[in-house]
Amino acid sequence: MNIPRFGLGTFRLKEQAVIDSVKNALDVGYRAIDTAQIYENEAAIGQAIAESGVSRQDLFLTTKIWVDNFAQEKFIPSLKESLQKLRTDHVDLTLIHWPAPDLGVSIPEVMQLLLEAKQQGLTKQIGISNFNIALTQQAIDTIGVEHIATNQIELSPYLQNHKLVNFLQEKNIDVTSYMTLAYGKVLHDPVLAEIAAANKASTAQIALAWALQRGFAVIPSSTKRENLISNLKAQDIELTSAEMQMIAELDRNGREVSPEPWAPVWD
Repeated sequence: MNIPRFGLGTFRLKEQAVIDSVKNALDVGYRAIDTAQIYENEAAIGQAIAESGVSRQDLFLTTKIWVDNFAQEKFIPSLKESLQKLRTDHVDLTLIHWPAPDLGVSIPEVMQLLLEAKQQGLTKQIGISNFNIALTQQAIDTIGVEHIATNQIELSPYLQNHKLVNFLQEKNIDVTSYMTLAYGKVLHDPVLAEIAAANKASTAQIALAWALQRGFAVIPSSTKRENLISNLKAQDIELTSAEMQMIAELDRNGREVSPEPWAPVWD
């Protein structure tokens, strides 16, 4: 895998909440942090990292370019602004946040700009987020599959997205799962609760362990130190094939996030 298997998500966390979350996460052993321009928390994350005392070279930072910055004159300046906020001269991974086909976004154009950012040393790796199969293929055709580190997509026991996952894994593009806990909906699932009891684990740990066993990277968020520690321990759980099958049967196309006009037509 080109990217860390386990990181900290920061969606919907701002100001002191994100500062505390990042500092706690770094303190308990996280070394990958995922943010985005639209989260409006890059500066707070930069502050948290600076105050944590953890060396930049030990961290893996991901940000995402928002649709408002896809134009040629805005793209690279917006990434440079993100770097300034994060207090670093480069990020480790930069993603196109949403493909925004309904806004007339040209995938070849934004992928070329993304590749340019990599060539300028502003980001070590590049990738995509929320791309369906057809748009991922466009991205591949434009800059080559070797440049696309990941497609970050919504995945949970309730949304398993097999077609897209299989396509990405066949192409050796890492799959990053976000919303793995489906906004907390999976936490009360009786099947996951049964598996959790058998493994002396929490339902959150089981959902994360399932994603890790499917070969996905995960980026759960939390503001509570005990949950940050608990989530990390999902890496130590090995589910049986029978348990994985039980979770496979929970799939119900339960998508939580599909904002217009940025979302593609899902596979």
